[in-house]
Amino acid sequence: MGEVQRSVAAELDRIAPVLDVLGERFAAAGETLALVGGPVRDAMLGRLQNDLDFTTSARPEVTERLLRGWADAVWDMGRAYGTIGCRTGSWQVEITTYRSESYDPASRKPDVDFGDSLEGDLGRRDFTVNAMAVTVPGRVFEDPYGGVVDLAHRVLRTPGRPEDSFSDDPLRMMRAARFAAQLGFTVAPEVVSAMTAMAERIEIVSAERVRDELVKLVCSPHPRRGLSLMVETGLAARVLPELPALALERDEHHRHKDVYEHTLMVLEQSIALESRLPGGGPDLVSRFAALMHDVGKPRTRRFVGDGQVTFHHHDVVGAKLTRRRMQALRFSNAEIDAVATLVELHLRFHGYGSGEWTDSAVRRYVRDAGDQLARLHILTRADCTTRNARKAARLRRTYDHLEERIARLSAEEELASVRPDLDGRQIMEILGIPPGPRVGAAYRFLLDLRLDRGPMSAEEATEALVAWNASHPG
Repeated sequence: MGEVQRSVAAELDRIAPVLDVLGERFAAAGETLALVGGPVRDAMLGRLQNDLDFTTSARPEVTERLLRGWADAVWDMGRAYGTIGCRTGSWQVEITTYRSESYDPASRKPDVDFGDSLEGDLGRRDFTVNAMAVTVPGRVFEDPYGGVVDLAHRVLRTPGRPEDSFSDDPLRMMRAARFAAQLGFTVAPEVVSAMTAMAERIEIVSAERVRDELVKLVCSPHPRRGLSLMVETGLAARVLPELPALALERDEHHRHKDVYEHTLMVLEQSIALESRLPGGGPDLVSRFAALMHDVGKPRTRRFVGDGQVTFHHHDVVGAKLTRRRMQALRFSNAEIDAVATLVELHLRFHGYGSGEWTDSAVRRYVRDAGDQLARLHILTRADCTTRNARKAARLRRTYDHLEERIARLSAEEELASVRPDLDGRQIMEILGIPPGPRVGAAYRFLLDLRLDRGPMSAEEATEALVAWNASHPG
């Protein structure tokens, strides 16, 4: 515990330019102020951050007045919930009036009531490890619900009954899964029981809030922990039903893998390969594609012959299911397109054999992957979960060979920006036609020709275009 105390003291000293000054400003105005929640928890875990949360007796209008003239910028987008935000230097601060909030059973938005004590405010927080505070300017540690003990045991509990906490804000059930994934904590049995019993309550929470929690979970260091908890409690069946659906009933001869376990392994192996990406990780698109890559299997499973199992076209079906789910969760169009593209292409490599693809097939692979090529490399490699070491090594060598061919062709032909050898203006001049569908058809012909044959001279491309035009009268 001495090490924890030293860690906390060092972190409080680091954030003193904000902590002490704000404490004195609020005290001079007759108000109380306390650092609260995640910053206190993370200080004990030795995790540094510049986003600071405070709670105060001051009403929002008072908080805003006290921040003016001190902060570089002040905003009040959270005023309806008692929150005023500001930025000063590299610090981002949110200060919220003591409050209590609860959900109407039929509402998606919390009703906010301001509270009148720090202990009451801490009691309405999600978990005991987030219900600790440091009052300022005196730096007095407050822990009325035993958060420091739970932090030491790395367990998530609620300050009061979990049923009351989850009734107040059902999203806290997903936050339990997210914190398990972020911090590597276990979740107390009574909390798991309440999540299971109340899982359907998550349906009143807006898709955007659910999405944000899911993104944080998937991008955490241990997403398997959180996802497994969501499946176990029934939460996943309501927010990401494609995931528990992967737990297919095994056929009596065990002719196919456990798709659910395979998916979690692919996710973990994908995470391990994120260093291959230009920005490293965590990478949401890469991880979500790994999570969704086989979601088409339940709908395409067929038993044939002597009990063999097939999943024909599960890549195409999975891409459609992925789009629908991500749209329902209000992901951006760019994220949806990227993930769906990866899901649809994740099987393409298996046609490569031992290197039989022509250069044309390699060009098309790169063209179809577009700006997702680096992620497709990761997903394809991660999708190998066989326990047969010889087979796994052979697949790695084969994909190494494909990447080497891509690199060679890219250096020779600038594959990432493959275009026809003639542009639209040239096509119109050569054929003597105005803008219209005919130009687009000619452009697509030249692009296919470019992919099949590689770069051509302007003369060769013109000859081919004229021949195509003659054989395809408009």
